[in-house]
Amino acid sequence: MSQQRVAAACPSCSPGEPTAHEVLNEGGQATVRCSACGHVHKTTIESDPTVERRVVVSQDEESTEAFVELPPEEALEVGEEFLVETDEAFLTARVTSLELVDGGRTDRADATDVRTIWSRAVGNVAVNLTLHPKDGGHDETRSVKIQLPGDEEFTVGATQEYGGEEFTVERLLVREDATNYEREGYDHPGDSAFAKDLKRVYARDENSRSRAWSGW
Repeated sequence: MSQQRVAAACPSCSPGEPTAHEVLNEGGQATVRCSACGHVHKTTIESDPTVERRVVVSQDEESTEAFVELPPEEALEVGEEFLVETDEAFLTARVTSLELVDGGRTDRADATDVRTIWSRAVGNVAVNLTLHPKDGGHDETRSVKIQLPGDEEFTVGATQEYGGEEFTVERLLVREDATNYEREGYDHPGDSAFAKDLKRVYARDENSRSRAWSGW
């Protein structure tokens, strides 16, 4: 969700006329920053009406339900990330679908028109790896799942190590809800993507040789 902005007089550059301010900290006396001159000061903000909306957050094949308060005219969009408080923890989530009050689904809508925000946790994620042996054979290809922070980056051509697995990335398959990507698959050296954006990583298993020797 976007940063809250309000109109307020700025004691530095516009004491007589309200200008746009960014809200840094809410409260009885809110802390705001003038968008025109950058001056930070305290001011009183009139409370605006909000709407309560249901949020469903999926994580590792499980779902958690929570509720958020939003300005009625706030624009929501698939791919947008936001912080939501659940009974268990605060989660960083990404919007995957918007269910409207009339039962339809859309990629973009104002909060007042939305019944449920469907989302996926992206703070900590599980990434699927398909690993094939270094010798190029496919009989020992295996799939594993590793847990890691969503902002960890995978790069084609790089040898990386997570969860006891060492592998060289060969291809990245990007999720449909990921933004700022031009295509679904990436296989050129230097191509990269964040863990939270990945559906699957195809890689060469750098541990395959040691496992083969251990069998003797």
